[in-house]
Amino acid sequence: MLHLISQSPIDLAIFERLGVGDDVLFLDKAVLNLLQKGSLSKVLTPLLEQHQLYALADDLEVRGISSAELLKGLLVIDYIGFVDLTIKNPLIQTWS
Repeated sequence: MLHLISQSPIDLAIFERLGVGDDVLFLDKAVLNLLQKGSLSKVLTPLLEQHQLYALADDLEVRGISSAELLKGLLVIDYIGFVDLTIKNPLIQTWS
């Protein structure tokens, strides 16, 4: 399943609803939570062991966030990568 998270602050209950192997794409303001020194880094880092986390490149760029500032293991994708994720995951849950 693909989870699209665009809200900030992020409701931590969302992460309890992830299934093993689910993909999570952070969009819009939610990318602000992906910083290595961010308040959610201790919550998000362990998730990388069972899930692939993604951030949309355009949303990072608009907010002036470089990939070097992001959690290690998180993948930055473009809109084509976003479309690929929707093809890979026929079930999509939006959290906004």
